[in-house]
Amino acid sequence: MALSQTATSEPEEASPSTWQRMQESTPPGTAALRLSPGKGERRAVATRQLRVLLTPLAVAGRRLPQKRLLSAYGGAEGTAPAGKRLCPEPSPRKPAPASPPATPPAGSPAGNGWDGAWDAESDGSDAGTDAPPDGHSQLSAYERKRLKNITENAKFFAALELHKSAARLHQIATKSQSHATKSSSRAKPKKAEDETVRRRSMRLQRVEPSGAPMPEMPAQPEAEEYPQVPAGPLPMIPEDQMENGKLTEELLTTWMRISEMKANDTEEQTCDMKRYQGSLNSMGLSEDNVKKVVKYRVCSMAIHPSESIIFVAAGDKSGQIGLWNASCKSEEGARVFIPHSYSVTCMHFSPCNPAHLLSLSMESLRCGDVTRAVFDEVCRSEENLSSFDFLEENGSTAVVGYWDGGVAVVDRRTPGTSSELSADIGFKRTRTVHVHPVNKQYFIAAGSADVCIYDVRYLKSNGNKPVSSLKGHTKSVASAYFSPVTGNRVVTVCADDKLRVYDTTSLPPTIPVLSTIRHNCNTGRWLTRFRAIWDPKQEDCFVVGSMARPRQIQVFQDTGKLLHSFYNIDCLSSVCSINVVHPTKNILVGANSSGRLHVFKE
Repeated sequence: MALSQTATSEPEEASPSTWQRMQESTPPGTAALRLSPGKGERRAVATRQLRVLLTPLAVAGRRLPQKRLLSAYGGAEGTAPAGKRLCPEPSPRKPAPASPPATPPAGSPAGNGWDGAWDAESDGSDAGTDAPPDGHSQLSAYERKRLKNITENAKFFAALELHKSAARLHQIATKSQSHATKSSSRAKPKKAEDETVRRRSMRLQRVEPSGAPMPEMPAQPEAEEYPQVPAGPLPMIPEDQMENGKLTEELLTTWMRISEMKANDTEEQTCDMKRYQGSLNSMGLSEDNVKKVVKYRVCSMAIHPSESIIFVAAGDKSGQIGLWNASCKSEEGARVFIPHSYSVTCMHFSPCNPAHLLSLSMESLRCGDVTRAVFDEVCRSEENLSSFDFLEENGSTAVVGYWDGGVAVVDRRTPGTSSELSADIGFKRTRTVHVHPVNKQYFIAAGSADVCIYDVRYLKSNGNKPVSSLKGHTKSVASAYFSPVTGNRVVTVCADDKLRVYDTTSLPPTIPVLSTIRHNCNTGRWLTRFRAIWDPKQEDCFVVGSMARPRQIQVFQDTGKLLHSFYNIDCLSSVCSINVVHPTKNILVGANSSGRLHVFKE
């Protein structure tokens, strides 16, 4: 603190109000000089000009404003008339803006006229300004302007009545929280009748590509809503058993008759590629050879080996099996039976007795015997079944795959419906199993991303090791099949959009890839996954469905070369995921996801 004094002549009596105002005007916490009462308490030295310069100490974390206290009789550059009130000396630097208080504090101009007197942000300048008429002539121009702004802002916020709005909002929020449970149970408002209608495909609108409306069909139920079929043998009675009994009898009679006829003994040999391509070009599709055989999506198909009549069986996702005599020109050439409760994922006519049609669903493996007009139950399991194939030429034993990854061996000659052996092969999922056409002890299993060959003679409950592994698949495999004559090739369909051909002439631990074919296998959830099947008449060629447009069925050579595409713009407008080829004649049947079959023939 610096103290400077200037000597003058005689003292005079100081006004008590002046001292009192000096004491009261000092803000709390501000360094100031207060005169102690004593002798000459109410007197001051008039002839002496006293100037005190206060320099406050620095406080950690806080910057205190510097103030100057002037005497009642003089300033820094002159003296003031006697009786003038004390005013702060203006700060030499430009003040930083500060937020004024919402209401004037104690000692403000509303009270004693000292609002902002000790504010460090005030510039203290009153030059060139006239005293306002509100009685605050002792304030500087900045302080008067600040006081005016505070007063105007207070009036503005008072006019807005924010306290009432805040109270109203609080009341609304409280009410909405108390009625939250009631409002959640209220019924949803109905949609406006003039709401914009979404665009739908022709399939969803039940309209054929030609523009003609499709026949009405009930909405497809979920799997658990399909009628449950009881266990045990079932009579071979069609779905609409009360109608057209004569047509059903004629169809079954035809099946029995063609099964008794023996096919001509022809040597299984591969013709040259030019002749084979010529036979493919000679096959065509007409409207007479397209028919809806089952109600829902086709999941499996089998063709009778008869050379006189085209007789096809198709299984759909609801457990129905449709039998169609494609050589019959009548509208009623197909009948539908329901031997299963779930999707029919695999079907084969018995290799030694085509009067037997074996079909597999998730819950059971059945044999449809047309000679007795009954669907016998061969195997029933609590685990979901996926596929099967015959282990012997007489069809008495079969290997069955489970969806959860295991396999089982079933013998049709033993009583009961249980399997002979269940084996864990280490798969997470087994979609298809197929037996080697020559060495019947080997079978191939395709699962998630695993394709392996096993020896059925060494199967055991756990710890089974494959004979060979077919590597290279990065996603789930839909199918894997040996070539039909020698078994020297295996073709697989993988979800990584590739068809792969493997050379299985020998069975080393790891079998290399012979060729890879880029193919769109993204069928989605509404289409059955593609399965590539070999042509029994041509050892090195296979058939597979396609997503290409126009809709078609493609034939590839094992080298990866595309040989032929079956299509007909007028008669084929859908994807044929499941296909089957006649073993001796130039006949190809493709099935789509609406239960419709298409027969390409010469």
